[in-house]
Amino acid sequence: MSFVTFSRSTFHHVSSSARFFSTSLRAQREYANVLVSRPSPGVALITLNRPKALNALNAVHFQDISEAMKEADEDVSVGAIILTGSERAFAAGADIKEMKDKSCEYLSLVIEYFRIKFPEVAEAYTTNFLADWEVITQLKKPVIAAVSGYALGGGLELALQADILLAAPSAQLGQPEVNLGVIPGGGGTQRLARLVGKSRAMELVLTGRIIGADEAERWGIVRVVREGSVVDEAVKVASDIASKGRIAVGAGKEAVNAAFEMSLAEGLRFERRLFHALFSTKDQKEGMAAFSEKRRAEWTHS
Repeated sequence: MSFVTFSRSTFHHVSSSARFFSTSLRAQREYANVLVSRPSPGVALITLNRPKALNALNAVHFQDISEAMKEADEDVSVGAIILTGSERAFAAGADIKEMKDKSCEYLSLVIEYFRIKFPEVAEAYTTNFLADWEVITQLKKPVIAAVSGYALGGGLELALQADILLAAPSAQLGQPEVNLGVIPGGGGTQRLARLVGKSRAMELVLTGRIIGADEAERWGIVRVVREGSVVDEAVKVASDIASKGRIAVGAGKEAVNAAFEMSLAEGLRFERRLFHALFSTKDQKEGMAAFSEKRRAEWTHS
């Protein structure tokens, strides 16, 4: 059995021990700051769990998030991942109580924690601080963020890395870092500008204004779930995705993400190459045969 590996420079077959899925199932770990569950076949639900701090993000919390997400991504039984918080807060930003009295020495300890070299303070602007923040963007499997309550600062930046962002009517989104004398450092300025345009991104970043779910939906940041639980809706969407052939799902995710990095002409060529490459998979043969025979496709993810 073989899988198709998709990259922007090459399309070739690799053995089932490589790339697309891990071949071994591992016992599910327990984490201090996140809860991991399986609400539906093929779906991993990762819940931020620092309720007393409104899920404020610190170094230890983020390591738990990162490791739980990577573990789910490598699990062959998982087809889609959901990241959520509590009803009060998805994540209310960085843990300011932990950071407010800290100096560059504290930042050095954080960087060392993530095994990233941190130069002297005069060179701080050129450091790779927060590089590991991009864990979600590096995952192969689709990620859905289910947001209730506050998603502020780093919390919003975390949610913006997801492939699909669903929000409860209670959601409050913003980048209030300017009120602390800093700016977003985990991708907020870049992702917001691409999502909502320069003027709206500037307004949020330069004023620190917090917007509600309805306004965020009008701006194209989220889809608001007005009936029922946002997590239940996320599970429904994730289950639908997990029921598809995972090679096609992975190719679709890569193609859409390429639109944010390539010109239209480059993106169209990349999409066409992915489309052509999928015709070398067993799932393409099965999917089209099942459609012709009016039956449900039996995906082998190969």
